[in-house]
Amino acid sequence: MKKIYVVGGQQKNKVTKDWQQYNCGVILQIDIDQQELIKRTDYISPPEVSPDYEPSIVFKAGTVKNKKLYVCTETEILIYSLPNMVQIGYLSLPCFNDVHHILPTYNDNFLIANTGLDMVMEIDPRGNILNTWNVLMQPPWERFSPSYDYRKVPTTKPHHSHPNYVFTIGKDIWATRCLQKDAICLTKPNLKINIGGDYVHDGVLRGDTLYFTRVDGHVVTVDVHTLNIKNEYNLNHFSNHSQRIGWCRGIKVLDDETVIVGFTRIRPSKNPLGNEQLYNQLDTFLPTRIACYNLVQGKLLWEHNLEKYNFNAVFSIHMEDE
Repeated sequence: MKKIYVVGGQQKNKVTKDWQQYNCGVILQIDIDQQELIKRTDYISPPEVSPDYEPSIVFKAGTVKNKKLYVCTETEILIYSLPNMVQIGYLSLPCFNDVHHILPTYNDNFLIANTGLDMVMEIDPRGNILNTWNVLMQPPWERFSPSYDYRKVPTTKPHHSHPNYVFTIGKDIWATRCLQKDAICLTKPNLKINIGGDYVHDGVLRGDTLYFTRVDGHVVTVDVHTLNIKNEYNLNHFSNHSQRIGWCRGIKVLDDETVIVGFTRIRPSKNPLGNEQLYNQLDTFLPTRIACYNLVQGKLLWEHNLEKYNFNAVFSIHMEDE
C-alpha cells in the first residue's frame, strides 16, 4: 500500500476574507493504490494563539523527516509521529503570523517561512530565535516590532514579498518569493533563481533538480548546480479539462518523470495576496484534488477529488519514507 499525506484545511461554509476562511487544519492519509481515505486528522488552534474574531485555522506546508511530519498553522508548529499521527511536539511564538512552511534542518532546528512578516526564521526546538532574514534583504524588524504578539493580528497584508517555502542546497538556505516570482539564497544573497511567469510556491529538491510549482498550473524544474531552468511543464495542457484546473500548490516528486500535484478550488474573493483582482465563481474551477502526472510524456495519469472528504485546500503532499 502506497500512502500519502495531504496537508491543508477545511473552509468555512460562508465566503469570508482570505485571512478568515478556514475553520480547521486537516491532514488526510490516502491509499493512492486504492484511491481511498485511510484516516483524517483535524486540528483547531487554541484561542490564545489566534486572532479574536473569525480566525483562520489551516495547516500550511510541511515536511516529513525521520518518520515525523512537521506542519504549521498560521501561528504554530506541530510535530506528528508517523504513521500513527500522534502529536509529539508543539511551538508557538508571538512573532508568528501567516506561517507558510516549516523545514527541520540537519541539526534539528526549524526553518520557517514567516510570511506575514516577510521573513524566514531559524528557531531551535525550545523556541529561541537563532537567525532572522527579511527576504528583501532589509533590516528584519524595520517594519515590525519584535515585542508585539502578531498571532493576534488577523493579517499584515499587503505583503511586500510573501515568502512561502524554504529549502536548502547543501547548508545554504533558500526561500521562494511569491511576489518576486523567484527563489533567493538567504545565506548568499547574490544567488537567485529567476522563475518568472505567475506566483511561485513550492521549491522541492530531489537529486540534482529543484521542482517549483506556479499557481497557474506550471511545474518548473531547475538544475541545482547551474541554477538555470531545465524545463517548464504546463499542466493545463496535459488533460482535456474544459474548466480551469485551480490554484496549483503542493508537489510530491515520485521519480524523475512522475509527480503528484495539489490543486485548490478558488472561492470568489479578493486575491489572497492582497490586491483587488477578483476570481471567477466556483463552478469555473475543478474541485480541490491531487493529480498525478508523467511530466516527460505530458500525460495526466490519475486524479483524486478531495472535496468528498470535506477537504478544501491543499498546501503540501508527503510520503512516509521521505
